[in-house]
Amino acid sequence: MAFTPAPQKNKPGKGSIKFSLWWMYAIVFLFIGGILWFDNSSVSKEVSYTQFEQYVVRDHGITQIIIQTDKKQAEGMLTDSLAQVIFNGSYQSTGNIKAKVIANISSADKLSDQIEKWRAMGAFNGSVKYEQSSPFTSLLWSILPFALFIGVWIFLMRRMSGAGGGGAAGGGGGIFSVGKSKAMLFDKNNSERVTFRDVAGHSEAKTEIEEIVEFLKNPKRYTNLGGKIPKGALLVGPPGTGKTLLAKAVAGEADVPFFSMSGSDFVEMFVGVGASRVRDLFRQAKEKAPCIVFIDEIDAVGRARGKNAGMGANDERENTLNQLLTEMDGFGSNSGVIILAATNRADILDKALMRAGRFDRQIYVDLPDLPDRVEIFKVHLRKVKTAPGLDIDLLARQTPGFSGADIANVCNEAALIAARHNKEHVDKDDFNAAVDRIIGGLEKRNKITTAEEKRSIAVHEAGHATVSWHLQFGNPLVKVTIVPRGKALGAAWYLPEERQITPSQVLLDDICSLLGGRAAEELFLGRISTGAANDLERVTKQAYAMVVYYGMSDKLPNLCYYDSSGQDSIFTKPYSNDRAQIIDQEVSRIITEQYERAKQILQQYASGHQELAETLIKREVIYTADVERIFGPRQWKSRTDELFGEKKDEGEPTPPPIDVEASEVQPA
Repeated sequence: MAFTPAPQKNKPGKGSIKFSLWWMYAIVFLFIGGILWFDNSSVSKEVSYTQFEQYVVRDHGITQIIIQTDKKQAEGMLTDSLAQVIFNGSYQSTGNIKAKVIANISSADKLSDQIEKWRAMGAFNGSVKYEQSSPFTSLLWSILPFALFIGVWIFLMRRMSGAGGGGAAGGGGGIFSVGKSKAMLFDKNNSERVTFRDVAGHSEAKTEIEEIVEFLKNPKRYTNLGGKIPKGALLVGPPGTGKTLLAKAVAGEADVPFFSMSGSDFVEMFVGVGASRVRDLFRQAKEKAPCIVFIDEIDAVGRARGKNAGMGANDERENTLNQLLTEMDGFGSNSGVIILAATNRADILDKALMRAGRFDRQIYVDLPDLPDRVEIFKVHLRKVKTAPGLDIDLLARQTPGFSGADIANVCNEAALIAARHNKEHVDKDDFNAAVDRIIGGLEKRNKITTAEEKRSIAVHEAGHATVSWHLQFGNPLVKVTIVPRGKALGAAWYLPEERQITPSQVLLDDICSLLGGRAAEELFLGRISTGAANDLERVTKQAYAMVVYYGMSDKLPNLCYYDSSGQDSIFTKPYSNDRAQIIDQEVSRIITEQYERAKQILQQYASGHQELAETLIKREVIYTADVERIFGPRQWKSRTDELFGEKKDEGEPTPPPIDVEASEVQPA
């Protein structure tokens, strides 16, 4: 939901006039229009005195003569017929536009005598006028262009010095306001505002944020006991978990001004602009204190200083950070200004920015757990016409690891799918299809695959299903398909346990399950293919993490080479070359042992695997009920049993949860 700044009501004093650049534009246009008007009031042509005399005596085409005494010029008004000849037919007679010729004369007296002779000859019968231009008009036309140029120059100089173009944050001024803050000001009167009611889950984070809002509304409740409000709060968490949404809720709930700005808005190619914008932002905030300043994606300007020295480090960014540190907690008073910031890269922020006194609180906004996902679904389903009896709790259980943004995308995608099929309500099948679409990608049933490739994919996916079904800590299988989807030729959906800590046997069973596809290809096809590339990548990373990060190796127990602070250089390793060889050996040992284990399970249940593969080739999709019919019930209780306790009829589709813990679908 987007915010739009509330309109500011200006109340100028009585009789006050505010200068605008449009005034200058109006003057210039009027000046140009006046010139065009006077120029277009007549069509003229300069001729010699001899030609002028011929037009009078020979052609009888002059109807009036105007003598400019000060300019020593004579203007002769032409008849329409002669004007057509002189201007080659381009002249059109109208009431406002007259054609004339202009000739230089020696003196007005001599021309007057000549006119009398023309009258006596009968060549001219028109009137004669004597005119003299005003000295003021001549002076005006000579000075006005210079006056306009000087006025524009003075105006631009005032804009550069800030005297004539003030304004609110991010106001006008073009390049001359480049050092001004771009922060947007919000208040509670926005038509589409977000409140804490629109933020589902994250009860602990909401409590801390609400306390800041409550302090601004009722400060005596805290100050009477000697307490002080935190100067800043940093929202940290993965993308899509609702950090910016919490800030929008603060803007909607607080009765104080709320400034919102992105961290990238401080960064500019001009030297000193970032620091200038920081100063301008806090100047505006202090003028409207008490208030809240929200800086989104603060890692754009708050990266740790001194990293990668001499390799393109941005001194301008560091200067901006230094100014931000000074404004947040320096010698100057910053009373009444509370800083909120959000980032998903807290590990790269400068230590000085994270200390108490600047960001006193760090609020971690984690991925929602099951109860939170239920609440988030309820929020996003308010405007969706759902079918009666839709099980929201089941939808939440099917989406482990989904963020709030992912759940919003699921609800929107389900509504689009239902509309595509001309349904009046969004039902369970639409949500299942939406989850499949978001995680696995779009189905590609028209993708060309040969019979041999189809069998290879079925054997591979059946290998995953067989091995995971017979492992104690294997993720419960829910759905397997060999229909191409996204970049994958086949995919398996699981329902992983939501764990806070993971035992080593769970990691080993996960590696064994991932290797089930490659092992099935080797055993039952006699060859291996590139279809296991994604499986092998995940297996290698997980085995390496067990050895290097978790200390789960027999030869290297209780060791962790992971640097959570991010201070170690990426070009150096915290262990020797001999230790690196041992790490490689241990990683290879773990993968080899689990590969042999997967082959043993497949050999033990070879007939069931073959039946499962044939079913996949025939139907292209199998569900939990099909696997249970072939291998029997699982020996170990799983979350799937809790979700679908009643037995399904054979072949009845089971709602397809997604293996989000593995992060990707498994390509065949």
